[in-house]
Amino acid sequence: MAKKLDKVDVVVVGSGWSGGIVSAELSKAGYKVVTLERGENRKTADYTGVKDELRYTNRFEMMQNLSHETITSRNEINETALPVRTQGEMMAGTDLGGGGVHWAGASYRFDPYDFEIYSKTVERYGKKKIPEDMTIQDWGITYDELEKYYDKFDKMAGISGEEDPLGPKRSSDYPNPPMKETPNLRLFKDAAKNLGYHPFQIPSGNITENYENPDGQVINQCQYCAFCTQYGCDFGAKADPIVTVIPAAKETGNFELRTQSYVRRVLHDGGKANGVLYVDTVTGQEYEQPADVVVLAAFTFTNNRLLMLSEIGEPYNPKTRKGVIGRNFNGQYNNSHLGARGFFKDKKFNLYMGAGALGATFSDFQADKFDHTDLDFIHGGQIEIRQYGDGAIASNKVPKGTPKWGPEFKENSIFYANRNLNLWYTNAVMSYWHNYLDLDPTYKDDFNDPLIRITNKFTDQDFNISKFGIKKCKEVLKEMGADIIDEDEIPKKFNHVYFGGHYTGGVIMGDNPETSAVNNYLQMWDVDNLFVVGGSAFPQFGGIHPTPTIGALAYRASEGIEKYLKNGGQLATAKDNSSTA
Repeated sequence: MAKKLDKVDVVVVGSGWSGGIVSAELSKAGYKVVTLERGENRKTADYTGVKDELRYTNRFEMMQNLSHETITSRNEINETALPVRTQGEMMAGTDLGGGGVHWAGASYRFDPYDFEIYSKTVERYGKKKIPEDMTIQDWGITYDELEKYYDKFDKMAGISGEEDPLGPKRSSDYPNPPMKETPNLRLFKDAAKNLGYHPFQIPSGNITENYENPDGQVINQCQYCAFCTQYGCDFGAKADPIVTVIPAAKETGNFELRTQSYVRRVLHDGGKANGVLYVDTVTGQEYEQPADVVVLAAFTFTNNRLLMLSEIGEPYNPKTRKGVIGRNFNGQYNNSHLGARGFFKDKKFNLYMGAGALGATFSDFQADKFDHTDLDFIHGGQIEIRQYGDGAIASNKVPKGTPKWGPEFKENSIFYANRNLNLWYTNAVMSYWHNYLDLDPTYKDDFNDPLIRITNKFTDQDFNISKFGIKKCKEVLKEMGADIIDEDEIPKKFNHVYFGGHYTGGVIMGDNPETSAVNNYLQMWDVDNLFVVGGSAFPQFGGIHPTPTIGALAYRASEGIEKYLKNGGQLATAKDNSSTA
C-alpha cells in the first residue's frame, strides 16, 4: 500500500534541463519543490577521469536500460509493433541531469519561421504547398515572445558562440566567446564563403572561459578533451543541470531531490491533479506525493506515457484524427543527419582533439530563408561540420568500396585516419497524421504497465529534404578540395532506429485545445494545475538541435507556474498567454 507524504507546493518529474530549470526557478521564488528522478544521483566527480569509449560510446552506460522499459515501434497502423531492445537503436538518458549531462552542447535557437510555420508557409506559398497528410501547426507563441527566455537560458548555461549572420535578432550577445577555429573548420568556412554562404562557429554549451552564471554557479573552461557526446564532463566545463540549475535549486533550502524514484501515475480527480504515485526502486515502497502543482518534465516518451497511463487528456485517434495526447510525434533521428564524407589525399587534420559542439555551420538553407516555390519540400536545415574528437574504436573511416579486411583495408584505414571530414544536413522533421504515440496493447514494463508505442513512417518530404541536404554537403566538400566524396544512403523506409536522441511531440503546444494539449505556458488545457514541460511540446521539429528551445520553454513554463500559484490557479486563454509574453 502506498504511503502518503506531506503535501508540497510543486512536485516535478524529471531532473534534466526541463525539470532542473523549473525546480530552480520555483524554489528560488520561495516554493517548496520536490523533484523525482528515476535514475541514480550523480555529480561531476562521478565522471572524473572516465574517458572510456567502450563503456560509454559502445555500451551506453549513461542511457536507459531497455530491458526494464523501452518503446515499441512500427511503420504502419495495421502492423504489430515490436520492442526496441538495443541501446544503439534508441538512446534515452538516465540518472540526475538526464540527457542534459551527456549532450554534445550544440546550442542553436529555432528560427522565427518555426513558431509560425503553418501561417508563414500559407502566406508565402498558399495552402497547396502543405501536403494533405502533414499536420504542422503554429506553436501559439512567436520567436519575439520567446526570445527573452532564450536569453535567460544562454546566460544560465554560459553559451559560447558567435552570431549567425542570417539569424534572428537577439537581445544580447552570447555570454562567452566562440570555440576555437581549427584548420578543418577554417577550410569549411572558406569553402562556404567561396560559394556565397554565411558560415559561423556553432554556439556551444562547452564553455570557452571560466564563467559564473547569474545564479552564482561556476562552469569551467573547456579543455577540448574530446569526450562530450554520451559522456559527463569531468572538468565541469560543459553546461549541464548538475553544475547549474540543480545546485541553484539546492542552495535555496526549498528543494528536495529524490533519486531512484520511478513515477507511475499522476493522481487526479475533478479536473485537478493531486500529486503523483511513485516507487522507490531501491526498497520497492510506493509513495503518494501530494502537491498543489504537478510538473511532468521528463523525456518525451515518459511525459506521453504518464498522461496515457493516468487517463488524462483525450488520446489521439488516427482513424478519426481527433484527440491530442500522442499526436504529432516528430523528432530528429536516423535520417535527420545525413550528408557526405570527404577523403583528402594531400590534407591532414588533428581529429583526435575536439569537443561536442566544436564546429562550424551556415543557415542559408535553414527554415524558409530560401525560396521553396519549385522545391518538393518545406523548411530546411543547416550544413554542419563537427570536430567531436575521434575515439580510437569508432574512427576507422575508409572510402566506399574498400574491402572490410585485408591489405587494402589496412592501407586505407591508416592513410585516411586523419584525412577525412564529415558534413551533414540537420534537416527539419514535419508532423503527419500517421506518426503518433499510444500505449502498446501487448508489451509491458517491469510494473506490468503498457509500453509506449510509436507508429512512424517516412514520407516524400523526408526523402526529398535529405536528397537536397546531401547534395549541398557534396557541393561544399568539393569546394574544400576532397578527392573522394561518399554520400550517405537514404533509408528506403524507417527502420526503427531512433539514434540521435531528439524525440519530440505528443503533448504539443498551441492556442486551440482541439489540436494541442498545452497552452504556451505548457499548462494542460484539461487539468489546469498540471504542466507538461519538455520536447513533448514541439508540434514539429526545426532544422537544428533542440536544447535551447527546451530550456526557453522551461523558463516560460516556470513563469506560468508561478503566476498560477500566485493568482489562485486559473487556466489562461491563448489570448491571455500571448498578451502576457
